[in-house]
Amino acid sequence: MKPMNFATSDPALLPLIERYLGPEDREKLVPVLTELGRDVAERLAPLADIADKNKPTLEHFDRDGKRVDKITYHPSYIELSRAAYETYGLSALSHRGIHGWENTPPHLAKYAMSYVFVQAEFGLACPVSMTDAAARTLRKFGDPELFAPYIDGLTSTDADTRFTGGMFMTETQAGTDIAMTETQAVRDGDAWRLSGKKWFTSNPDADVVLTLAKYPGGDDTTRGVGLFMLPKVLPDGTRNSYVIDRLKDKLGTRSMPSGEITLDGAYALQVGELDRGFKQMAEMINTSRLSNAMRAAALMRRAVHESVEHARSRVVFGKPLMQQPLMRNTILPLALETEAALGLIFHSGDMLQKADAGDENAKSLIRVLTPIAKHYVCKKARWVTGEAMEVRGGNGYIEDWPNSRLLRDSHLGSIWEGSSNVIALDVLRCMKQYGAHRGIAADMEAKLEALAATDAAPGAAQLTELWRELRTRGDALLEGENEDAQALIGHYTNAMAQGIMATLLLEQGIHESTSATGYRKLLVANSYLDSIVNGHTGTLPVALHWLDELVDGTAVPREAALKVFK
Repeated sequence: MKPMNFATSDPALLPLIERYLGPEDREKLVPVLTELGRDVAERLAPLADIADKNKPTLEHFDRDGKRVDKITYHPSYIELSRAAYETYGLSALSHRGIHGWENTPPHLAKYAMSYVFVQAEFGLACPVSMTDAAARTLRKFGDPELFAPYIDGLTSTDADTRFTGGMFMTETQAGTDIAMTETQAVRDGDAWRLSGKKWFTSNPDADVVLTLAKYPGGDDTTRGVGLFMLPKVLPDGTRNSYVIDRLKDKLGTRSMPSGEITLDGAYALQVGELDRGFKQMAEMINTSRLSNAMRAAALMRRAVHESVEHARSRVVFGKPLMQQPLMRNTILPLALETEAALGLIFHSGDMLQKADAGDENAKSLIRVLTPIAKHYVCKKARWVTGEAMEVRGGNGYIEDWPNSRLLRDSHLGSIWEGSSNVIALDVLRCMKQYGAHRGIAADMEAKLEALAATDAAPGAAQLTELWRELRTRGDALLEGENEDAQALIGHYTNAMAQGIMATLLLEQGIHESTSATGYRKLLVANSYLDSIVNGHTGTLPVALHWLDELVDGTAVPREAALKVFK
């Protein structure tokens, strides 16, 4: 039996890498990604199962009665952490040369490797993402000399010097409405002292924490909230003055602790301009939001993998489930949504790379692509993991299999870094500020125009009309009553997400039609487009006859791909 590999067995992943990354980057990425894919299957996924069943514990006092607030982790989580931070350097990939790169690897290297890693362990990916985002935020807004040691620690892959990052933002009355933050900052020489309570803090024993607090003289809006960096350990080696009150008892991400924090005159350093604290924190939040969407796509991929493996091994009424027509029609949309989601992640990662290089159009696109991706993909992951649980039946519902963990973890993506309603309203904000829906439409229409003379022409014609409708619909939202726009923006965000993903699938399908995989991706693209345009009309999807080829990444004839719209 061929050894399992979560990277090379994914039919969508390597072709996207081939298209988006240049030869030199692929030469460095593919070997380590292949190593990681094998490690996930053989070592990391079993460790994640163990870590999920052995939650971290909090010790408030040591045996001498000294307050220590020590979190103890199961050895399985510690081994997963070594893999994430040290062996694969997931939080360092956007900041320093690693895995053969002399300079910083492209963002897509981080997203591709994290996507594979999360198929084993979702919970740890939160502190990994916050560590990465904290380094980015300090580098972008902080005093370079002052924060250099902390940035070095956050981006280190050395067990003795690496730091982990955290974000203490949520308070009981200030989760969505940051202007209601009650934590107070008082000047103390060149530093600040912070006092208040933070209600939901993942990775509460992080070495470096970014947090928000009211500062003297600030107004009652978000401009009255400053951004501060809290080190866990002070320069003199003593512990900073904040305590972990308790750990949360959570539905999912059980391997990774979340807690409640009380700041009691905690030492802090100011990051950037005081009255732009929330805008600066938004840099960290937006980076984490895109990572949220990536992690949701990874859960979807693992769920599809589990469904296919089960359906091929489980024999019912004399033949494997994978050969049963209704089961095939159950798995097909799960596979289509998963490939569509990964395409959106790659496109967004590519836009982020261009934005960081100074491309102004890319900056406006990634600003709205991030909430669009988080809104749609994180919600869809809940559906895909739920359906995959049902595919496995009763075994899927018990904790001996990964399905229940995938389902539990999937529900957090829509809550972390802003619930779906908050995210949809952020899309509306982008539309009001700079007509973001028109920018997205123009970008997608340019791609479709390039496909007009190819085998993707029928789908491109349908999508061109769809984007005209979406532009008109977006304009109508902005011209109407604000309350109406707020009520409808969630549906509109999902419609844009589907249009973007369908366009990207078509573009990738034509690219792959010249490769060894033939027309498999174009069949995926046309089938996905058919599902969002025509829905469930009672006709048999053409792709149903080629489901094995779709999930295995093997060739599909041209006629099958084109038949969808004949």
